Amino acid sequence: MTIDANIIIAYLVGEQEVIETLSQFRRERKILLLPTVVEAEVLSFSLWTKEERLATEFFLEENFTSISFDRSIAKIAAKIRRETKLKFPDAAIAATALFTDTPLITHNLRDFKKVHGLSLLKI
Repeated sequence: MTIDANIIIAYLVGEQEVIETLSQFRRERKILLLPTVVEAEVLSFSLWTKEERLATEFFLEENFTSISFDRSIAKIAAKIRRETKLKFPDAAIAATALFTDTPLITHNLRDFKKVHGLSLLKI
């Protein structure tokens, strides 16, 4: 499963349904993929202390498999942007899910439903 930034943020702010669902996925040993674009979005929050940022980095590294934005994913993201006009981060996240053939877990169904062939899961 590919994880959107809004899911990580919801987890970090204590949204119970997201915490329970991600915890269940981990207990079931489901692989949770984190696009590097999501990692950049989450870690760009400027109001964190150094300790909070480091704790978040550790959380991401320990609980998710990082998927780098490479040339193959870039081509898919470019096609998505041409077809849907999604902003770059969302196109890159959708492209990662398509490339890995995994559903995208998100709160943002409205924008992502424009992407042909993308499987969505809202929690």
